[in-house]
Amino acid sequence: MSERILIVEDETKIAALLRDYFMHAGYDVEVLHRGDEVADALRRRPADLVVLDLQLPGKDGLTVCRELRGTGGGPAIMMLTARVDEVDRLLGLELGADDYVCKPFSPREVVARAKAILRRLRPQLDAGGCLRVGPLELDPIAHVARAAGHELNLTPIEFGLLAALLEQPQRVWSRAQLLERVRGTDFPGYERNIDGHIKNLRRKLREHLAGCDPIRSVYGVGYGLDAGALGA
Repeated sequence: MSERILIVEDETKIAALLRDYFMHAGYDVEVLHRGDEVADALRRRPADLVVLDLQLPGKDGLTVCRELRGTGGGPAIMMLTARVDEVDRLLGLELGADDYVCKPFSPREVVARAKAILRRLRPQLDAGGCLRVGPLELDPIAHVARAAGHELNLTPIEFGLLAALLEQPQRVWSRAQLLERVRGTDFPGYERNIDGHIKNLRRKLREHLAGCDPIRSVYGVGYGLDAGALGA
């Protein structure tokens, strides 16, 4: 499945040029021209990367970036701007942008830098198809999970939760989404049951990670992987 790019740029020629380059590189692309349309668009169809202009009608890029990061995790963000002063550059990155590109730019460079961002966020797969993020390793075929080389004794639900977290290290999952993932269907009345499974999974991981907690809780949202805590 192609990784998805959301381009938010009010200059239609620039937006169309970036769209064409990203599509030529094999990405699934959507274009918006207003900042106040981003949240609804991502709710309809999540994106892996948002290419976000700083100056936008409806809502400026810095506000959009702040709101996306305020929900916990979310897509990677590359900011575009014609304002090159250092204050704007630092502010954009401090708000959680993964990269910052100044206009005028080469669309080839934008695509190349986007590929680098997505590569960093993508879990590493070895030749045997195992998922690896830092010291965590999961073999979905052999149904074996390891932390720092130590095999973990996980229940099927714990294994499914860890697989979800490792497959999309940048994502924050809601309880309902995790429940649907590990049970195969949605049981809204039992969403809080996920908390107990997460607690047990955390305990087992900490035993072999020197007390490090690689699972982060995002208030009002759910759970995600703390790749930074794992050194990934």
